[in-house]
Amino acid sequence: MPSMKPTPTINVNGTKYTMADLSDAARAQVLNIQTVDREINRLKMQLAIAQTARLTYAAALNAALPAAEAEAKKA
Repeated sequence: MPSMKPTPTINVNGTKYTMADLSDAARAQVLNIQTVDREINRLKMQLAIAQTARLTYAAALNAALPAAEAEAKKA
């Protein structure tokens, strides 16, 4: 017995559409949105990496400062 593959659907403004029922232009826009969503997620990960690096550099800077200057700046 062949397995039934689920029909891909999309929910837009509360209305469910099957991908097969969409026009070529609508399917193209769905693909564009998916591509942009992937890029947004990639950029969020890049931002997290950069923020972590910044924190590490700031900690390294604090460690590299002379102890007396670091204590004076804390007060």
